Formats: sequence, C-alpha cells, structure tokens
Amino acid sequence: MTTEADFDVIIDDERWRQALADAEAFAEKCRTAAAALEPRVRSGAALLLAGDATLQDLNRRFRGVDKPTNVLSFPAASPPDGFLGDMAIAFETCRREAEAQGIAFRDHAAHLIVHGLLHLAGYDHEEDGEAERMESLETA
Repeated sequence: MTTEADFDVIIDDERWRQALADAEAFAEKCRTAAAALEPRVRSGAALLLAGDATLQDLNRRFRGVDKPTNVLSFPAASPPDGFLGDMAIAFETCRREAEAQGIAFRDHAAHLIVHGLLHLAGYDHEEDGEAERMESLETA
C-alpha cells in the first residue's frame, strides 16, 4: 500500500481563505485526484497560495520575467525522500483567468494546483505532444 507523503499548504494571502474556506483540504483533494492518474504526485510537495506581487517577484528572480504568472513550479533537483518540490499560485491571476474563461474560481484553482503538481512530477508543455499529454491528465 502506497501512502501519501506530506503536502504542505502555506497561505500567504488571506484572500485564498476567503475564496476557499477549506483551502488546505481543497488542495489535498486536488493532489489526491492527480495522484490517481499520476502516482509520482503522491510524493511530498509544498504549495504557496500567494498574491500576484509574490509571484511576480518569484518569476523575476527565478525566470527573469518581471510580471506575475498564474503558477510557478520549482522541482527538486534530486528529490530527497520523495519530495518533488515547491509551487506557488497567484490569487489575482487565478481569479482574473477564471473570470475570463467563465469558470468558477474553485475550478480554475484546482486546475492550477494539478498543473503545478504535474510539472513537479516531470511533465511539461513545451512541445505539442507533451502539452497534449499533460492537458489530458489535467482534464481527467
């Protein structure tokens, strides 16, 4: 029997608690759903629920892009004890994208959590085939 490793959820922006009263449990449900399709997601990870300013700072410092983004993933170079890495999601960008797509904030947040976890598990979307494979898992 495989057990789930730690999944730490850090709430840096209180608007996440207002939008998702059960943010920690919600994030864990997203991970459990993703792990049913991609077992590597069962490994440990950390999720930072922050605002655009934090994501813009991280994006600038680590990717050289001085603007906020929806989700950033930082895979562990050599996952110790099954720890996949860290990821962060921006509240305002998540909300803005959900509104633009006409979907519920909660649904888009779930998509971004799964997207980030798949990146930590080694998935990418740089090439069409990879993007299709990753998107099919996200949709499922």
